[in-house]
Amino acid sequence: MVLAVLYKLFMDDLKAKKSSPIAYSCYFARNREGEQFASEHVFSYQISGTLIVNNGDKEYIFNEGDFRLIRRNQLLKFVKQPPQDGVFKSVSIYFDQAMLRSFSIEYGYKAVTGKNPKTETIIPLKGRPLYKSFMESLLPYIQGDELINDRLQVLKQREAIMMLLLSKPEIKDILFDFSEPGKIDLEAFMNKNFHFNVQLKRFAYLTGRSLATFKRDFEHIFHVSPSKWLQQRRLKEAHYLIREKGRTASDVYLEIGFEDLSHFSFAFKKMYGTSPSKLGR
Repeated sequence: MVLAVLYKLFMDDLKAKKSSPIAYSCYFARNREGEQFASEHVFSYQISGTLIVNNGDKEYIFNEGDFRLIRRNQLLKFVKQPPQDGVFKSVSIYFDQAMLRSFSIEYGYKAVTGKNPKTETIIPLKGRPLYKSFMESLLPYIQGDELINDRLQVLKQREAIMMLLLSKPEIKDILFDFSEPGKIDLEAFMNKNFHFNVQLKRFAYLTGRSLATFKRDFEHIFHVSPSKWLQQRRLKEAHYLIREKGRTASDVYLEIGFEDLSHFSFAFKKMYGTSPSKLGR
């Protein structure tokens, strides 16, 4: 019976994969900025350059040779900085929930309630020769013409997990915590995360609500729709950054959650009666 369950989980894991869990980042540009929702745990190695990550509360900086574990269900902004006259390079392996559940059943690992530090978004990992050797073993598959099939990808994921558990046993309370986000303080969460450009359903999920409940609770607290509040709050932040901090519109529009500079400028002028470029003079 257990073998049948393991086989089903393993095959479901393979079928669910639409892209490789192994990712290689390589950038020649001066800096690359962006944001992402980390839906799964990610184990990463900084080969060269610098990665700066901000979760709204804290900034993390990773340089050449550093290792990190990014926890799932996190909103993050990042800056990728190549070294002088060099290239930004990192390699990451993702641990999806189906694979972790299969591993948990097979090896008997369970998270201990109360041991999971919810406040730490990214866990810096002390560099170990074993970590480096493992990460370098992935490079031929993602840099060259070698093919890595689904089964081998799962084996590599499992190898990484076993390695992490051997060197840092307490990490099981993170990897094998399969609970979903609980209902949290909506007002505090939105004031912290308004600058992340994600869909409302993502905000709803991260606050432990259905989309309908999120909208209802939001309007009860803020007395305005989520979309309208988000635009007004982002424009208010932009106004402060431009007027008080001397920033420019092109510097801040992505940072505060707008996708397009022209849309940002139009919305800003509509709200404040002047363009952001004139405000900054």
